[in-house]
Amino acid sequence: MFLKMLQIENLNGIIRKIHFHKGLNLIVDETLGSDPESTGNNVGKTTVLRLIDFCMGGKPQQIYTDPENSKKEYTVVKEFLQKTEVLVTLILTEDLDDQFAKQVVIERNFAARKGIVRRIDGKSLTEAEFLISLTNLIFREHGEKKPSLAQLLAHNIRYKDISLSNTLKNVNQWTKDEEYEALYLFMLGCDFSQGDERQKILTAIRVENIFKSRLETSRTRSAYEASLGVLVGQIDALNARRSTFQVNPDFQDDLGELDRVTYLISVETAEIGRATLRKNLIDEAVQDLSTSRVEIDIEQLTNLYREVTTRLGGVQKSFDELVDFHNRMIDEKTRYIAKEIPQLEIDIAIRRRKLTDLLQLEKKFSDKIAKNGTLAQLELLIGELSEKERQRGEYETVILQIRGVELEITRQTALLTKIDTELFSDDTRAAVQVQVDKFNKVFSRVSNELYNESYFLSFDVAKKNGQNIYKFNTFNLNLSSGKKQGEISCFDIAYTLFADEENIPCVHFLLNDKKELMHDNQLTQIARLVERENDHVQFVASILRDKLPAELNNEEFFIVKLSQQDMLFRIKDGEN
Repeated sequence: MFLKMLQIENLNGIIRKIHFHKGLNLIVDETLGSDPESTGNNVGKTTVLRLIDFCMGGKPQQIYTDPENSKKEYTVVKEFLQKTEVLVTLILTEDLDDQFAKQVVIERNFAARKGIVRRIDGKSLTEAEFLISLTNLIFREHGEKKPSLAQLLAHNIRYKDISLSNTLKNVNQWTKDEEYEALYLFMLGCDFSQGDERQKILTAIRVENIFKSRLETSRTRSAYEASLGVLVGQIDALNARRSTFQVNPDFQDDLGELDRVTYLISVETAEIGRATLRKNLIDEAVQDLSTSRVEIDIEQLTNLYREVTTRLGGVQKSFDELVDFHNRMIDEKTRYIAKEIPQLEIDIAIRRRKLTDLLQLEKKFSDKIAKNGTLAQLELLIGELSEKERQRGEYETVILQIRGVELEITRQTALLTKIDTELFSDDTRAAVQVQVDKFNKVFSRVSNELYNESYFLSFDVAKKNGQNIYKFNTFNLNLSSGKKQGEISCFDIAYTLFADEENIPCVHFLLNDKKELMHDNQLTQIARLVERENDHVQFVASILRDKLPAELNNEEFFIVKLSQQDMLFRIKDGEN
């Protein structure tokens, strides 16, 4: 897919209509003498890139918040976008030369809740459905599988600091190594059908290890077992001392019953604590999984579905079936981690009721024993024995919990080992190496043409938390200190060419911010390459006009010109 048109409109009409073309597309800031470090929030050239990202599933907040401080909003821009009902339309096409080529029309606005517009080809979708539909249109029915749409597009849309300074680890700071592993295996065309299941298992193992580490905060399982042995000996000694006291016939039975109740109270208290801790950990794990997802609104799918039905006809699935399918997919995604929560909540409620009954029973026997008027020494002995029984119940509960966690880690590790036997087999590694070698032929060719340097991609099988994982890296064969911006551009261009050669689904546009930081010769070389390869690569860059090399200071490359007098949204007071 290539970019064809970006339109910004509101209640007053069309504000901007930006037409893209093949090859090099420049978003130009004509404000002379501007500081390159401050132009991102000046006239709106970076916002053009953000709007495209927004249409591809990004959050609306990224248009009107400070990228370095998400709590700081540009109020003027936010109010303008919402109060004047700004609508952004992005059109993608499979071929810029063919007016009849397949197109995708994406429409989004900035309304809060009611009134949200989120359409694809005229059909309204919720946010979840929007992402699934867009992913399927671009990446061949990839749907909700990992890697996500945002991860797949991270190298195509570079305006955030992390993507401007990292060639490969360019998604966000929370993306885990196993997610990058899945991303680059997919990008290289190394299909691994159990990737989703593997990430679930790794998450489950991570949760269990955290649980185990919290249980062993004060001491390890072996230390608990050693302490329990000492404690049992102390209890036996105290019981022997207690047996020497002469009490009424009922007193011994009452003491035994009190000991039993005290022990049960300690067990129930510990079990409630364990269940509550585990529930909280699972909640944290579910929340952790949700950080890479975009929250979804439902109203938009209805309109999108109607439009697809109208335009394409013959749609076999009803809207209700699509919604039902989506909901089942979401449920399945969380059920794996959250499946214990209902039972845990039931267990906690039952144990709390049982604990209440036990506490009442303890008071009953304590009161009864107190009325017997036994010796003060016996009372002290009973108190000490009760405390020891409480500790024993706590230690036994913790030991059982740790053993249970260890068994679950062993079970999950066995499942992971079964999957990894295939993923890290000699055949699979060889297959990955074949794809890396194919990519490197393109990567080195592009880097030599642009920078007279040979860039390469490599991979290793590393160990992380005892588990194998593929780790990908880039390196410069010439060992020079080439700028990171150059390496990033070479990688992105090379990948797009490689993907087309291998028939791997991808988008063909590359969005780049702050290209004035590159040397004139490097920028000129990129322009020449993408113009020659314009059937495969569409290079969109924002840049200060006074930083343009002479060869590129040409209207034929410009798609929009902005300035202090003509900002993107045409509003005042520091719009972007």
